[in-house]
Amino acid sequence: MLLLVWHLASPAAGFADVLSGTIVTRVRPGATPATAVVYAEPLSGNAPARATGPFAITQRNKTFIPRVLGVPVGAVVQFPNQDGLFHNVFSLSPGHAFDLGLYRSGASKSRTFTTAGVVRVFCNIHPQMTALVVAAPTPWIVNAGVEGAFRFDLPPGRYTVTALSERAAAVSIEVTVSGATTAPSVALDESAFAAAPHANKFGKPYSEAAYKQP
Repeated sequence: MLLLVWHLASPAAGFADVLSGTIVTRVRPGATPATAVVYAEPLSGNAPARATGPFAITQRNKTFIPRVLGVPVGAVVQFPNQDGLFHNVFSLSPGHAFDLGLYRSGASKSRTFTTAGVVRVFCNIHPQMTALVVAAPTPWIVNAGVEGAFRFDLPPGRYTVTALSERAAAVSIEVTVSGATTAPSVALDESAFAAAPHANKFGKPYSEAAYKQP
């Protein structure tokens, strides 16, 4: 059974036309595809006003939950700390850098994503913590299911459908939506991905002690 993770419900209300499709991901032997984010942008006219959320990436068990989040441009994302220790949320992504500073258990800070882009998020204390925020200029944005399936309820028209993951560059196709429409498969390539240590918020390597924290 495929699980579709929906971030935005209200823009779909009242639209009878359905666009569905599948992300096909090429991976290294034995690897599992990363979660893909998919969004649809109208090629004629403007996208409707965005949904208000709420949107959140929770810090729990030294993990960002969810690891991948798609939001419309202008969305406010909360970063609540549900661990019994301090965290420091930051990003060095070009054009999207931010630093929420150090804050304790039970506290929450937020970030407004004002421009479109892919934002990699980390904790300055715990190098194993990583998340991906995709801010898109459209309210129609979802995570693909475990088998790569996705679905949008849309008004009829022409759209650019874009898919990407934390291990694969964005790929776009054009689709005309009329009634129940099946998009051509979107192919992502993660076969060349190689994990590498990321820098701390100062652009420096984490200390050896940071990797040894229980």
